[in-house]
Amino acid sequence: QVARRVPRQAKFLQRLETRPRMSEFNVKSTIISRYAFTTVICTMVNSGSEAREAVFEMQIPAPAFISNFTMIIGNKTYYGEVTGKEKKHSSDDKARHKKPPNSTEGRENGYETFKASVFIPRKMQAKFLLHYEELLQRRLGKYEYTVSIRPQQLVGRLRVEVNILEKSGIVSLEVPPLRNSKNKGNGKVEGDVSPPPSTVIGHTKTLAKVTFNPSVVEQTRIARNGILGDFIIRYDVNRELSVGDVQILNGYFVHYFAPTDLPPLPKNVVFVLDSSASMVGTKLKQTKEALFTILQDLRPEDHFNIIGFSNRIKVWQQDRLVPVTPNNIRDAKKYIHNMSPTGGTNINGALQTGAKLLNDYIAQNDIDARSVSLIIFLTDGRPTVGETQSLKILSNTKDAIRDKFCLFTIGIGNDVDHKLLERMALENCGMTRHFQEDEDAASHLKGFYDEIGTPLLSDIRVDYPEDNVEQVTQNFFPNYFNGSEIIIAGKLINRTSDSLHVEVTASNSKKYILLKKDVAIDLPSTNDISGIPGLEDGKGDTNYIERAWSYLTIKELLNSRLKSDDSQEKDYLMEKAKSMALTYNFVTPFTVLKMREAGVHSEPAPEEFIRPSTDGIGEKLQSLQGHKAPPGMR
Repeated sequence: QVARRVPRQAKFLQRLETRPRMSEFNVKSTIISRYAFTTVICTMVNSGSEAREAVFEMQIPAPAFISNFTMIIGNKTYYGEVTGKEKKHSSDDKARHKKPPNSTEGRENGYETFKASVFIPRKMQAKFLLHYEELLQRRLGKYEYTVSIRPQQLVGRLRVEVNILEKSGIVSLEVPPLRNSKNKGNGKVEGDVSPPPSTVIGHTKTLAKVTFNPSVVEQTRIARNGILGDFIIRYDVNRELSVGDVQILNGYFVHYFAPTDLPPLPKNVVFVLDSSASMVGTKLKQTKEALFTILQDLRPEDHFNIIGFSNRIKVWQQDRLVPVTPNNIRDAKKYIHNMSPTGGTNINGALQTGAKLLNDYIAQNDIDARSVSLIIFLTDGRPTVGETQSLKILSNTKDAIRDKFCLFTIGIGNDVDHKLLERMALENCGMTRHFQEDEDAASHLKGFYDEIGTPLLSDIRVDYPEDNVEQVTQNFFPNYFNGSEIIIAGKLINRTSDSLHVEVTASNSKKYILLKKDVAIDLPSTNDISGIPGLEDGKGDTNYIERAWSYLTIKELLNSRLKSDDSQEKDYLMEKAKSMALTYNFVTPFTVLKMREAGVHSEPAPEEFIRPSTDGIGEKLQSLQGHKAPPGMR
């Protein structure tokens, strides 16, 4: 035996072939009335002479629920079955040759990473099919649908196709340039104009089709490492004034309410800003920059004050809110400009001070009864001074606010206690946002303020006849902000009724508003989506309105559980959310995907799993409900 020397070049080639090559990355999405079904199909090829590990990784929007996952490895098929999470995870059911998919692999700026890793036998391929669903939220007057395109390598066949169907009519459809992780946020990027290369946009009044199909050369121009960024579609719909848009299908309804052309309500706003030592540098600089712009945008009828906090709490104007005048704005900017980062973080004390200030102002002044009061709270850290127990801070804050106004929380950087900020906002009718510490923080902060800067209605209540509907989602909303949307869904009790009575009551700056309407319950045909090109539904049982209702209901149960301190109530809410998630095949915090091999023990017929041909996949809207594997993939 003579030892042969392996040429260097061969060693290099061996190293090169260690990772399977992605031959296809295909995203097919259908959005019907703001409810989006997304299917991701990814094929990886192992052309090497031994088994290699392949990792399929997909960032999905944090609000979305995964509804199916299938892997075809060589000639074996594994399908994901949504099951309830046991109290303690048993590890004995993990298949030996792969890790189970992990859908909570870290959150980054509004995304969660879904990850599955498998070993592909030599000279074989693996195909991954992931489905997820989400209800698009309207922000700043647009719905935004985003697909993360980060295959980590150049791909021979890369295609994204999005079909949108909006019965009320699609307006102002736009596809901005790809967004990479640096400039995630409100999308207001300088020079934000032309769509990514190879994008084709076609639309009629109610249907739109957008495709993105870059060649390898075009991919290289965007990013050689295969991390292209987020493909974004923004659009809005035509709106009837009056009670909004009520859509009904097979015993379920969804109601979208987003009035425009109303005069803004006056605001009483207290900005509570962290100026502790950790805010030094970019964070404080960006916060100041954002506030200069925000102060400039306050309206003449608004009142405001500013609190800076570290271990000490400094109130700009003692015991009052001041009107918006050029002099007050100038002095406020000066005050913010002079804030310097020092000391620890007394979150509890700052919120107590802000809440007392606003409560006293509301109690002692003859304020406009229809004005909207809010605290905007910004921090980059965890409580280190004063009360540091999260639960105590939460209860103190709730006691101080007493449902009199809303609290909006902003976390900046990586040391923030997300859970605390999220729960604080939820318990006090606000919203929360988290931003990275980077050069775009100021525009993100400004974008968030823009979402809440123009309240148009307060105390909105939407009612339907009690004997006609059941299991209705939240129907009282403290505020409606310009550019957002109120969504309510429920079940009809009387399916034979030919109309649904809707009443909306609210106040706006001039008057108390009452809107009433009897909405005709159409024959199934008008809301039926079958027969529309590209949107036919193979199995005919995907009721997008029912799924939107289940999606909203589960989200509300999760929020109620987050707010609850009673362990019995928490368990009840968890069980309720879990059983609904199992019915609709959603992966939630209480349900998991277990991979099963399609073989002797599985229910589906083996032919469900014959390897799908790549053309025409997803031509049908997936009937995801209760299926073990995506249908229509023969």
